[in-house]
Amino acid sequence: MKVVSVNVGIPQKIRFNNQLVTTSIFKHPVHEKIKLSKLNLEGDAQSDLSVHGGVDKAVYSYPVEHYEYWRKIYPDIDIQFGMFGENLTTQGLNEMDVNIGDTFDIGSSRLVVTQPRMPCYKLGIRFGKMDVIEKFLNSLRSGIYFRVLREGELIEGDEIKLLTREMNSVSVNYIVSLYKKRNYNYSELQQLKTITKLKFLPLNWKRHFEQEIDKAKYQNKQ
Repeated sequence: MKVVSVNVGIPQKIRFNNQLVTTSIFKHPVHEKIKLSKLNLEGDAQSDLSVHGGVDKAVYSYPVEHYEYWRKIYPDIDIQFGMFGENLTTQGLNEMDVNIGDTFDIGSSRLVVTQPRMPCYKLGIRFGKMDVIEKFLNSLRSGIYFRVLREGELIEGDEIKLLTREMNSVSVNYIVSLYKKRNYNYSELQQLKTITKLKFLPLNWKRHFEQEIDKAKYQNKQ
């Protein structure tokens, strides 16, 4: 596993639907070694801290393997690294194989997996097509958010080293698939209970699945 591209961007104003929108979705590759802090990479900043950024979304990675899929979906769009707003375009780091709580060393930094990325309208702005939001969610190609456990430096080409494997068997991909469901079978409900106890899954995700469990209990009583 390795880092293919390191991408950063600062907030900028974009005209959208006759309004000025501030977004950091437009990121560009950098080729020198840069510092990684608890909140973001050097030269990078989030625009709307109510939904982006924070310790549980300090770094966003997206697999280079997904790029071919999106280029087939949107052949008329020049899809370059950083297109999804990711800080790290990676090789070999896939949502299907990575669990919430897995830890990795990249360069001199250490990161832990926290959650998938949920698309917002700013991804539509980046693509110039609002249908990408639904397509992104349905594809289960969410990318991976990380919390920084140890600050450090990294650069394109750095090896991504798996340090510890969280044996909860709850992959980032599976979190998204459960999020998309509206009716859960018994096995899935048991899995939701496990998910609500994951150490590194953010509170808003735990609350969402707790509500789904309560909803299922209520429906079963009817």
